[in-house]
Amino acid sequence: MSSSTAARGHSPITEAAPLSLCAREPHVPADRLVAEMVPPPRFDSVRFDTYIPDPNQPSQSEAVQVLSGFAAGLGGAHASGSGKRRWFGGRAKPAVPAGPRGVYLDGGYGVGKTHLLASLWHAAPAAREQKAFGTFVELTNLVGALGFQQTVQTLSGHSLLCIDEFELDDPGDTVLVSTLLGKLVDAGVALAATSNTLPGKLGEGRFAAADFLREIQGLSAHFRPLRIDGEDYRHRGLPEAPAPFSDDQVTRAAYATPDASLDDFPHLLDHLARVHPSRYGALTDGLTAVCLTDVQPVPDQSTALRLVVLADRLYDREVPVLASGLPFDKLFSEEMLRGGYRKKYFRAISRLTALARDAKGLVGE
Repeated sequence: MSSSTAARGHSPITEAAPLSLCAREPHVPADRLVAEMVPPPRFDSVRFDTYIPDPNQPSQSEAVQVLSGFAAGLGGAHASGSGKRRWFGGRAKPAVPAGPRGVYLDGGYGVGKTHLLASLWHAAPAAREQKAFGTFVELTNLVGALGFQQTVQTLSGHSLLCIDEFELDDPGDTVLVSTLLGKLVDAGVALAATSNTLPGKLGEGRFAAADFLREIQGLSAHFRPLRIDGEDYRHRGLPEAPAPFSDDQVTRAAYATPDASLDDFPHLLDHLARVHPSRYGALTDGLTAVCLTDVQPVPDQSTALRLVVLADRLYDREVPVLASGLPFDKLFSEEMLRGGYRKKYFRAISRLTALARDAKGLVGE
């Protein structure tokens, strides 16, 4: 049942009808795309002193110390293209590494790599507009929206670029981003990154530094690997998705929730194909909840990868998702979950499941 059909079958509980993602076609100017490259809301308040190291894992405390020194070394640095030696400024502290001007956080799930990466961004003594934070996918989307040369020109004015979840499963995108980072290094931009696990090694071990440094090839000399040990959550499996609600419950909740959206899931998937992924964040502007009817298996890989990006943006913005139809752990086929992009699909299931739990309170007794 479509959202419009569902909507006609019930009397509105509030005066305003729900919003619709399918009715939105945001046009995001380039300066907003770059300005929004900041830690997502759930990491807006994290700092080094809010990271609680495991006393049984000394590498976690060491990581905080090294990254604090790394951030301090950025004081006075700016991307002027005046050479590598200016990156740490004229009064570099002893704690700051003297060689590489990039750091790679190497560790398994659940050790707080994103927390530390965001803390580095917050601690870097530069204006917000001179430092950028985004996932690998957001960076490739930025190149797609602006073009390679414009992206280089725009980011070259930054002191620091933080890249979370550097993707190692797409050789073409890896080469693209490695080339981009090479240009930025030459311009004097400092780099920090985490990465995912190569598809064939999912579940085999906790660390990916060797894979990361090999994939970025010529850039490897610019990165200092910083290993962060900790409990490995990789084998915990996917959380069980909550049972979906009925179309009626989802529709009523959408009408009862101010600034919620209501869409038919298959129609939303079609709409995502018409909106550039770099605009998916803007697609969710102002929403308090996303309500979806008739959730079905995703039909193909291109559609699945677009849904992954939307799931990431919703998760970053902590927007609850209420749905009818199939549970979210049935979105992707067994073939997809065995393929090269399976880590992305596992992440999407996990994040949508968490947002579905957050949405349960929208349904009245």
